Amino acid sequence: MEQESIDFEQGWEYIQSGITKKKRYLEGLGPALDPEESMELYTTVYNMCNQKAPHDYSQQLYDKYHEAVEEYVNSTVLPALMDKDDDEYMLLQELVKRWSNHKKIVIFLSGIFHRLDSYFIPRRSLPTLKETGLTCFRDLVYNNLQRNVKEAVITLVDKERDGEDIDRELMKSVIDFYVEIGMGTMERYEQDFERFLLEGASSYYSRKASSWIEEDSYNDYVLKSEECLEKEKERVTQYLPSSSVPKLVKKVEHDLLVKYAKQLLQQSEFREMARGLEHIANIFKKYVRDADGHEDTEEHVLIRKLIELQAKYMVSVTAYSHNRTLFYKTLKEEFEGFCRLTVDGSSSNAEIVAKFCDRIILKKWGSEEELSDEAIEKVVILLAYISDDKFLFGEIYRKKLALRLLLNRGANDHDHERSILTKLKQKFGEQITFKMEKMVTDMILSRENHNGFSEYVASNNAKPGIDFTVTLLTNGVWPSYKTFGINLPSEMVKCVEVYKGFYEAKTKAKKLTWIHSLGTCHINGKFGRKTIELIVSTHQAALLLLFNTRDVMSYTDIQTQLNVTDEDLVRLLHSLSCAKYKILIKETKTKTVSKTDVFEFNSKFNVRMRRVKIPLPRGDERKKVVEDVVEKDRRYAIDAVIVRIMKGSKVLGYQQLVSECVEHLSLMFKPDIKAIKKRMEELINRDYLERDTENPNLFRYLA
Repeated sequence: MEQESIDFEQGWEYIQSGITKKKRYLEGLGPALDPEESMELYTTVYNMCNQKAPHDYSQQLYDKYHEAVEEYVNSTVLPALMDKDDDEYMLLQELVKRWSNHKKIVIFLSGIFHRLDSYFIPRRSLPTLKETGLTCFRDLVYNNLQRNVKEAVITLVDKERDGEDIDRELMKSVIDFYVEIGMGTMERYEQDFERFLLEGASSYYSRKASSWIEEDSYNDYVLKSEECLEKEKERVTQYLPSSSVPKLVKKVEHDLLVKYAKQLLQQSEFREMARGLEHIANIFKKYVRDADGHEDTEEHVLIRKLIELQAKYMVSVTAYSHNRTLFYKTLKEEFEGFCRLTVDGSSSNAEIVAKFCDRIILKKWGSEEELSDEAIEKVVILLAYISDDKFLFGEIYRKKLALRLLLNRGANDHDHERSILTKLKQKFGEQITFKMEKMVTDMILSRENHNGFSEYVASNNAKPGIDFTVTLLTNGVWPSYKTFGINLPSEMVKCVEVYKGFYEAKTKAKKLTWIHSLGTCHINGKFGRKTIELIVSTHQAALLLLFNTRDVMSYTDIQTQLNVTDEDLVRLLHSLSCAKYKILIKETKTKTVSKTDVFEFNSKFNVRMRRVKIPLPRGDERKKVVEDVVEKDRRYAIDAVIVRIMKGSKVLGYQQLVSECVEHLSLMFKPDIKAIKKRMEELINRDYLERDTENPNLFRYLA
């Protein structure tokens, strides 16, 4: 049986009666709608939208929805606000109440008119019901009253600055209104309120400063300025978005301090410190200007000088500023400013400080220097200034640490390594030091593992034939190293097999991957009547052992037996025939190695020492490799921060989420907005976040 069509006038009269009842309830003049009534209203709208033409009233209902919202605003909201225009508190309280009621009306109407949102509006590309409702409030209320609202809020802020108590919860609600009326953006808040707030703060503190500078002593002026800054920070963080806080603080600092900097620094107790800060900057500028390529020498001199000067002028700040935190902050900013410069564009300061840490552990400052806890503490303090990019420093330092540990350089008991890592962890967090701490642990466990291997050899009558030690490195913790396959001599192959048997008997879950390029061998070379101990890499040793059976070998013969690439073989042969210690002799007396060369064991090789270390030049550790690792760590950090923020907030606008991410990440590195946006999109793809279906600038937490 076909359902009878609903007449438009009859249907709208019924819907309008329900809307009126809802309005009366919000005004406290009547009872609420019960669920059955709400369902009947929804059903009426649904049926009126689903009737066949000419009885499909979707367009008429959409127009009536807009008229109903406008009528509510004009008849109820505006008159209530106009009555409170003379009192700041009453105006703001009424605005918050009316905005809250308006949102409830819009939600109610969007519910009963939902059929329009789901079918009619998308097909006609019309604004959604929610968007239409909020836009109506903006056009009719906000545009007419925002000037009065803005002046009321700024007046209350000034009253609080003068010591009067105000309702901060109300202030926060009004600020939230400014943000919400922007419908997903901060444009309305920034243009209609924030810029006037900053101008008001500037005007207020300019008046105060001009009076204080004439009436007060230097100490009193500094004390008042610092108190104002601290109170301003505490005040605004209670009810302003986090993006406004640094802008406001910067404005207040400018009007209280920057404007009067010359006048303040003319005070006798501050003259010496002013000259000192300028002296620090000039030292660094002169270093950058005069850098002549002696990197190792110049860089460590620069770092040591900066440490000394930082300690010296920290004493000055403490003595002359009466321990005011404002001046500690100023000194910190000045150091950070010129420490962010790079030397000749060739080295970042993260590299310079990593090299310096390497020097202090290897005791290359000079024989009179001691690797004390105090020296370590000074380096860590300087890192807070000079290493703006903590991740880049961490990756470079990790590579230096790996070489120290694997080549057994520096402190053998690893205590100083642990001490530095502990202080770095306290300063920058576990994220920077986690892998490095695990590396030190690997070295300690490897020593214990070697004791177990010695017992295995004795109890199983295994005879490797060579004394050797294996260092077990945890995969993913140590830096990645270039490795290449090589045919090991039979003596070394036997050692590998014996250790493999021990390890497999000990654990079945883990697999060994041998990195022979990191190994070191001590082999005895017999040169005439003299025996000289040669300290070489595993690969160099494999090459030299070929000459036990033949005195002369061609490049091709060596390559065939070792099974290595041309690039790797050239490095090996060059280190043994063209460098300082020529264990092998080339027929051609050139400084390069070619495929046609023939090599002969140098039986006449002779040095005064009984032990010689023959270095193998390392392949280029391209900066890009370091940067790739840093970039990967940054991605993980950004993901973690976004998820942590969204997990707490559940729903956030784009601008606020980005602002909070920048605030959190700035403690570790200077974040890139584009990178944050990219990670947000990636987290959406991985179902951690989703965009609001009605407002694409609003994000919701899912996981």
